[in-house]
Amino acid sequence: MIKLLKKYKAFLIGFIIIIPIFYVLDHFGFILLPKDSSLEIIIYAIFWGFVIALPIHHFKKKKKVVIKVLSLFVLFFVAFAIDATMKMPDNPITFILLMGFWFGFAYILVPAFIKKYWKLITLFYVPLFLYFIYLRLFSGDLEAYLKIKEDFPFFIFFLPIPILFIVWIFEQWKWLQNLKAEKTKTELSLLRTQINPHFFFNTLNNLYALTVKNSKQAPDVILKLSDMMRYTIYEGEKETVKLSDEIDYLNNYIELHKIRYKKSVEITFNHAIDLNTRIAPLLFIILLENAFKHGIETLTENAFIHINLFEDTDFIHFYIENNFDPNEVNESKGIGLQNLKRRLSLLYNLKHEFIVSQTNNIYKTTLKVAKHA
Repeated sequence: MIKLLKKYKAFLIGFIIIIPIFYVLDHFGFILLPKDSSLEIIIYAIFWGFVIALPIHHFKKKKKVVIKVLSLFVLFFVAFAIDATMKMPDNPITFILLMGFWFGFAYILVPAFIKKYWKLITLFYVPLFLYFIYLRLFSGDLEAYLKIKEDFPFFIFFLPIPILFIVWIFEQWKWLQNLKAEKTKTELSLLRTQINPHFFFNTLNNLYALTVKNSKQAPDVILKLSDMMRYTIYEGEKETVKLSDEIDYLNNYIELHKIRYKKSVEITFNHAIDLNTRIAPLLFIILLENAFKHGIETLTENAFIHINLFEDTDFIHFYIENNFDPNEVNESKGIGLQNLKRRLSLLYNLKHEFIVSQTNNIYKTTLKVAKHA
């Protein structure tokens, strides 16, 4: 409790200071405190005590801002002093000073908004201000002005405030949406960088072995690996790619793996689809990679992977099925599938379906995503 009071002692000081200030100003006629409403005085005290406390609380951190706030308070009390001294109803000088106070306060609170919409604010308030000056100074004597004031809807002077507040709320909402979009974009970029890096390292190791043996396969491996790295780095950063490019990428991956194996492996890849259809890149590779890593590599014979890719009116369907050795099952959850699920959630939200099933030693995965417009 003591630490809390020390941390926010400025607010306690503000509330203590404001009460005597109120009564001093009331005594000299600068303000008029309601005699029969203690609750109203308490509300005023809390508000102005908080306002006074803010510059005290932030003085060490933001001295320039505090000095500006204190200057505005000086302007505020000068306005009240002039109003009390001249004793003129709706004094134009007081009106101008108070407008300066509130606009200055708004500028300190939301400078970017004021700078952006100063033309709109000017459009609202300059005509209203000029009309007030005309009514006050050029509509006749004081009695004529007071008569006009009784019939004139002066609340129109406050109409721009809720309008500008709504505009400010919209700005904050738009800022939050942009912030979410940027966060999503950054997260997607990070997830893409985590896609199967160990595959490239393994392939480079295999390539090294092939070059040592002077294998004729080495140039083909280099070409396929180069194509895959280019696709991952450059095409992988795009929002969508052609399905033809994604299919070529998967075929290169399959061919590079075939070079590694000295055992019989059955791999089929059927695709009946419009090759110009577009899709988010690198969605299928994780599933294919898992089929090799947790399927073919665990078996010594009769290993297979069956892949089917097709489309209907609204969706693209990707089915992959492989067998595995139940005794070699890895219980750890790889980062690949976690990344894929997160990417699907960010890119397709509710417009996708991801199902994994296991029967005996057969592993089936179904991925369905909505077509991009």
